[in-house]
Amino acid sequence: MTKNASPSYTLAELASLLNATLIGDGERRVCGLSTLTDAGPDDIAFLANRAYAKHLATTRAAAVLLHPEYAEECPTPALLLDNPYLAYAKLSHYFDPLKRDEASVTDVHPTAVISSDVTIGEGVFVGANAVIEAGVCLADGVHIGAGSFVGADVSLGARSYLHPNVVLYHGVIVGASSVIHSGAVIGGDGFGFAHDGAQWHKIAQLGGVVIGDNVEVGSCSSIDRGALGDTVIGSDVKIDSQVQIAHNVHIGEHSALAGCVGIAGSTRVGRHCLLGGGVGLAGHLEIADGVQITGMSLVTNSISEAGVYSSGTGSMPNGLWRRNAVRFKQLDELSRRVTRLERHRD
Repeated sequence: MTKNASPSYTLAELASLLNATLIGDGERRVCGLSTLTDAGPDDIAFLANRAYAKHLATTRAAAVLLHPEYAEECPTPALLLDNPYLAYAKLSHYFDPLKRDEASVTDVHPTAVISSDVTIGEGVFVGANAVIEAGVCLADGVHIGAGSFVGADVSLGARSYLHPNVVLYHGVIVGASSVIHSGAVIGGDGFGFAHDGAQWHKIAQLGGVVIGDNVEVGSCSSIDRGALGDTVIGSDVKIDSQVQIAHNVHIGEHSALAGCVGIAGSTRVGRHCLLGGGVGLAGHLEIADGVQITGMSLVTNSISEAGVYSSGTGSMPNGLWRRNAVRFKQLDELSRRVTRLERHRD
């Protein structure tokens, strides 16, 4: 959709929608949302990170969302809020060209394959070549994207949205208003095998996956079903692309996992936790509420108190890294020498 076809709003309308204080012409109309550097005269921009404040003086935007502390520096009309980033998040939906309107009638593509034993609510959309097996329950307003597979006895809550080519294995439960992006696989077998000394024997994965309300799962992410009990994703959890969640993991409400996070089996992550990109959690751990783990960290022990945790080392010139790697191997011997010296001193 081109910008010309996008909806437009007056600044007064946006101030009312966002409960913001308006400085400037309330009748000024905008039809797009952009950054300070890219915005044109018909766009509204935002300043949420002080690192970008240097671009405020030269922005071409029609108006800017910003904190009151920057009001005097803004050369354009402004919408003042305590949390401009949250305002930007809310405003983004008003300019989204793919914004989903609430459907009022069921729309099922003729190429979709749907079992006769499926419960379909009002306003359900099923795209081309989707497959829906027996015992599935689709609540009102569910959207099933083209080519998606919904296995037997799956339950999708009201207004849940599957983008094209999503796979939900049998028995998966998804709450209301949850979004699952393309390529995600929910409910595949967990990695469970027993070894007899010569070969591996598969352990049947008898549990399921339960996903709460208002959850988002990024593209090409995988959430495995439980071996016995269920893998559980709490409400309002946000999962980025290419995340692996193993069997019987529990993720607490309002937590967020950035791209390429990997969580091994039976680990429990608390509420309001933030896992940076590439974080790895070993299995059978307990992570307390309110824990933040910075990117590329490996966690091998449980964390019992809220706070920010890190592991690993930052990047450095290769020559320095090689020298430090040698020294790291010497740490045990250095520690023993220090201990001997302390005993000798005493």
